[in-house]
Amino acid sequence: MRAGPDLSRAAAYDYELPSELIAQHPVEPRDRSRLMVVPRDGAPFRHLSFRDLPDLIPAGDVLVVNETRVLPARIRGRKPTGAPAEVLLLRPLSDDEREWEALVRPGGKLKPGRVIEVDDAVRIHVVDSTPGGGRIVRIESDEPARAAIERVGEMPLPPYIERPAEAEDRERYQTVYARTSGSVAAPTAGLHFTPAVLEALRGRGVETARLVLHVGVGTFRPVDEDDLSRHAMHAEWFEVPEAAARTIDGARDRGGAVWAVGTTVARTLESVALDDGRVRAGSGWTDIFIRPPYRFRAVDRLITNFHLPRSTLLMLVSAFAGHERAMAAYDEAVRARYRFYSYGDAMVIL
Repeated sequence: MRAGPDLSRAAAYDYELPSELIAQHPVEPRDRSRLMVVPRDGAPFRHLSFRDLPDLIPAGDVLVVNETRVLPARIRGRKPTGAPAEVLLLRPLSDDEREWEALVRPGGKLKPGRVIEVDDAVRIHVVDSTPGGGRIVRIESDEPARAAIERVGEMPLPPYIERPAEAEDRERYQTVYARTSGSVAAPTAGLHFTPAVLEALRGRGVETARLVLHVGVGTFRPVDEDDLSRHAMHAEWFEVPEAAARTIDGARDRGGAVWAVGTTVARTLESVALDDGRVRAGSGWTDIFIRPPYRFRAVDRLITNFHLPRSTLLMLVSAFAGHERAMAAYDEAVRARYRFYSYGDAMVIL
């Protein structure tokens, strides 16, 4: 009998994707995106529309969403020479949000001491370097720092969207329930939800719990190590409020299922899960790396987009669905011409 792939190696999570299937723009309206139903018991895949999701979730279950809001964290300006420069803000380092950890471009030219002119009211000073090749920058403006960022920044679309950010991305690269600013990437499984879908779920007796995980730039970084035990997982800040924990535990107590909207929610819940599937309220940083084999404690169902080859997100999906089932679903999605990545279609794993 032929041995299966070595799931401790990144090569096991590779697949071929035609470039034309990488979504460059979102569909309108949001819930018109496609939804592949992936039963873990081996039943046939089903192809629905995302607006059909409420028909899949029984009364008494709980839907858990990530209400993080994407910051317009990409700021373009010019060096004193007039040459273009770019800053991608990663996380604030001061209470007034003047100082940030950031990535800069061109990295070789923007050393500590350099200044980037953004407009007449905003300048960014490069203060220091970080061990990982980033920078510490300081925003100088008469405006409050957050107001300046919101005014001059643009949405940090991922690199596989090969176009500049447009005005529509300010609204469309956010979930409709986004509240707490701090991410540099959207929790993309949530982009498909509309007020109508959420209202239909409420009408069916499905509760919603809200938590926060601020998505970091590490979500786009490839796994460079083939040996997954050597991969250093990026850390992201999360908060699970008391109200969310009570709602999730209440569903668990009455026998309802917990539906995670996206890998960000799955990582957060598994970071605070107890052995019996209940969760602890709290906040902090998580660098949990979920890959096969992994026993999920808090998540019963997963709604997610289609992720990059060799990514930690695909590894999490493989741990949840089973590797063979997950890769078969991806093969089916390519065959059926689903749209991939941030602005693409979704799957629900039952």
